[in-house]
Amino acid sequence: MSNKGKYKIPKAHALWPILWRVAVFLSIVVMIFAVLNILSGYVRDFRSEADTTYVRELADTIDHGTEAERERALATLTGDDHNYCIIDLYGNVVEHSGPITVSGYNDKKGEFYSSDLKDILFDADVKDDDGDRKIVVDAGGPATFLLDDYNTSIDAFAEVYDLASNHPDLLLSGSSNAVFSFPYWIGVPMSGSSQILLVRSMLTVKVKDYAYLAAGIIIAFIIAVFVFILMIVSVIMNLSSNRKLRRWLFRDNIIKGHNWLWYAVSTQDILCKRKNAHKTYAVVDLVFVRYRNFVLCHSVKEAESLLRLVVVEICKKLKKGELIAHSSSAALPLLLEVKDEDDANARIQDIISTLEAIPCGHRLAFKAGVYLVIPAQEKIALNQKRYIPDIDLLYNNACAASLSLSEVADSGIAFFDSELVDEEKWIDTVTTRQQAAVNNEEFLVYYQPKYDPRTNEHMGTEALIRWQTPDMGLVPPYKFIPIFEDNGFITQIDDYMLIHVARNQRRWLNEGRKCVPISCNVSRAHFGTENLAEYICNLVDREGCPRSLIEIELTESAFFDDENAMITTINRLKSYGFLVSMDDFGTGYSSLNSLKDMPLDILKLDAGFFRGSEDNPRTRIVVSEALALARSLNMKTVAEGVEDKSTVDFLAQEGCDMIQGYYYAKPMPCSEYENTVIPVPGQQVPESAPQQAPVESQPAADTQPSSDTPS
Repeated sequence: MSNKGKYKIPKAHALWPILWRVAVFLSIVVMIFAVLNILSGYVRDFRSEADTTYVRELADTIDHGTEAERERALATLTGDDHNYCIIDLYGNVVEHSGPITVSGYNDKKGEFYSSDLKDILFDADVKDDDGDRKIVVDAGGPATFLLDDYNTSIDAFAEVYDLASNHPDLLLSGSSNAVFSFPYWIGVPMSGSSQILLVRSMLTVKVKDYAYLAAGIIIAFIIAVFVFILMIVSVIMNLSSNRKLRRWLFRDNIIKGHNWLWYAVSTQDILCKRKNAHKTYAVVDLVFVRYRNFVLCHSVKEAESLLRLVVVEICKKLKKGELIAHSSSAALPLLLEVKDEDDANARIQDIISTLEAIPCGHRLAFKAGVYLVIPAQEKIALNQKRYIPDIDLLYNNACAASLSLSEVADSGIAFFDSELVDEEKWIDTVTTRQQAAVNNEEFLVYYQPKYDPRTNEHMGTEALIRWQTPDMGLVPPYKFIPIFEDNGFITQIDDYMLIHVARNQRRWLNEGRKCVPISCNVSRAHFGTENLAEYICNLVDREGCPRSLIEIELTESAFFDDENAMITTINRLKSYGFLVSMDDFGTGYSSLNSLKDMPLDILKLDAGFFRGSEDNPRTRIVVSEALALARSLNMKTVAEGVEDKSTVDFLAQEGCDMIQGYYYAKPMPCSEYENTVIPVPGQQVPESAPQQAPVESQPAADTQPSSDTPS
């Protein structure tokens, strides 16, 4: 599923909303002036109707009357102080009286501009007929058209200015006595002579004709301006609200800074930019180690105050464009621009050193998981046309690196690499296949016998687990047991081992073989089971195995959980006939205290407890005293991981009851154990069998040496 747009937050833009509002406002203004032009034209036509009728009658007389009538009509125009001119259909002046100030006339050339002439001829409805221009007259008679005078605008404004300056009361009241006068030309086509008569006249308009119109236009314009201002204000307010919302959305109230969403959005923006394609960035998961402990020892308020101080100190180390946020209680995601891994390590180490030095009366530690990302390389790896980073995946890789660090409360830095990926994939593979492996009985029980070092007699056995997969072959326990311990599946493995060991013991008894107690590990996770002793009894009893042939082996770490519950469970197991032993004695720090309270039958000494005893007198003393202490407490002892004869001789001399290790035998499959260690009576035992002649052997290449993890 594509991650595109997951952290895409729409941005508030002011330019486009303002531009389209300006466009709307200008459109309204244009409409207002268009309406004004239409109405003013209507008023002009209405007021000029009498003059138009007068000029049309004179034009008809001039066009169709006798010469005398024509002269009288022209004399009438001159006598009425009307300037006039007669032009042909090519723009040439045929006759005129007074200055020709009609718009479009060229005084120097004595003709009309071609563009204006076209408009006049168009209004006069002039057609070409075989090269001759003629005026076409319809049934309604020739059309009359109005033309502007050069001085129309100047005279009109002069009139208004004079009226506004000298008689403002008349202008505002719209009195019928207040008038505007300005010149204009009336054009009448004469079809008979194919000429056009142009007569200059004065248009008189009363103020009241325009007062209401002007008032309406002004009000409309004021409303338009007011609405425009409201729209601009709304844009600004929306922009401000959006920015406030983004600040609230991106705010972390604990550190008074930014939260994870801001970090994800900002990181995505930075990594997507083309100019950053070849830069190297470090996605960092910086974790405040034992932050919860600080909260418990102090208070939430003090812890949050310290966290804010930590953020302040980190910000001092950041460069322009680098990021820090707060994602969870103790995690601070960072984005650093670095040169390479060494540079990233140096910068993060510098940050951690600064944080560790914060004076707070508490030892501070920080661990950092780092994932290096180069956008250009990620783009190629993902086969993308445009790099769209998966921020969750990048940060998860950094978190996986930080989780790989030791749980010890110390600072540290870990980089995400391919080995970590392989490890996580292996964990996922084991977790996915674990239940099917139990159902298909892919787990095999291996047996490693224990011998009396004085007589070489077979005295006991430990059951160990291997995983025989159909595709990966034999998987040793150190590759899957820790995973089962982490995910809790180890309890099902404990049950699986108990059932199979009990089943084999019952079969061997039926076959007449010599059976000795076999130890099966029960993990500390199992002690959360209610009535654990009864639960184990049911598993063993269902297989028909005598309880005395099953030894329940507990690790020393299990004794640190609930001591009272542990003592109760051990006593119940012993009362039901089971043997109980402590594994890995000597690896912890509370061994003697455990021995003081726990009613154990067998004590297993870890290999590291006595390794090097031949060269270290102090080690020999400690081992000797531990064996003596066990005897005093009526416990048998087992030394595991023994690989050489000198150690066997030393342990035999000190009274160790049993030895388990490669010196006698390595862990072996069930069939090999049956044939070489507990053969059917009368069956010939191979000469290499350990109970016949113990030999020193080396660990096999495909198995773990003496540190073999038990089931």
